[in-house]
Amino acid sequence: MTVTPFPGVDGPSAVPVFDVEKVLASIDTMAAQKPVAAQIVSVANSDDTSAKALSRILASDVALAGRVMKLANSAYFGMRGRVTSLQFAVTVVGFTTVRTMATVALTDLDDESRLPDDFWDLTTCLALSASTLAPRFGERPQDALCLGLLAQMGAALLFHNDRDGYAEIMAAEPTFMGRRAAEVRRYGVNSLRLTAIALEQWGFPATMTTPLKHVDDYRAMEGALLRSSFELAARLTVEDYETTPIVRVSCGQLREDDVVPVLDTVRGDADELRRAMLGE
Repeated sequence: MTVTPFPGVDGPSAVPVFDVEKVLASIDTMAAQKPVAAQIVSVANSDDTSAKALSRILASDVALAGRVMKLANSAYFGMRGRVTSLQFAVTVVGFTTVRTMATVALTDLDDESRLPDDFWDLTTCLALSASTLAPRFGERPQDALCLGLLAQMGAALLFHNDRDGYAEIMAAEPTFMGRRAAEVRRYGVNSLRLTAIALEQWGFPATMTTPLKHVDDYRAMEGALLRSSFELAARLTVEDYETTPIVRVSCGQLREDDVVPVLDTVRGDADELRRAMLGE
């Protein structure tokens, strides 16, 4: 990425010329190197794709297939040790989850050397918080899990393309809302909006993209679940975090007493979800 500094400004604080189309094109380049993951992203949302057909494609990528099997046998799905075939694993976790895991693979979100330091700590807490809270917002837990897993993809893309500058943002802004405001100042777009643009380009449904656009509007119910999940993830991962009342964050759907058991669940399950997603 080329950088155009302000007059008299040098170093990493200079503001990059940020080209969304170029960043999205870089994903296509990654996808060309991971054809199985790219094919899964393409076909998993098709009405005529069966679990048998999807598992046949998935079997061509041993690492990704292993992660799907590991997730299907995790405590999250309550099937520990009972999922012994790839086709059954696809049925257990669902097509959206398989597509999400393929998206993680083709965008290099499974390569921690190319990610912000706190990426998977945040992502697992965010995904599990969203999944656990989903019924309170009338949403399906598995869909909410996938939304949480992909929400920070835009942050990873910004980091890929401007490592020093994004590290500077992280150091200056410990809170997620603060980071998003800094992203807009530096890039003209925040990371959640960039995630939404990428998911729209790949044909993900509006149920996955609309919440990303409304997280910072405290009046918008469309963003309430993801916004609440970010609040819980911050409480778990940000040192000395100053909490925002959950009743405000959730548009009145939650009280503080509601989130205590959720925090306990997330703490207990985050490490296993991380290992399944990264193939550890």
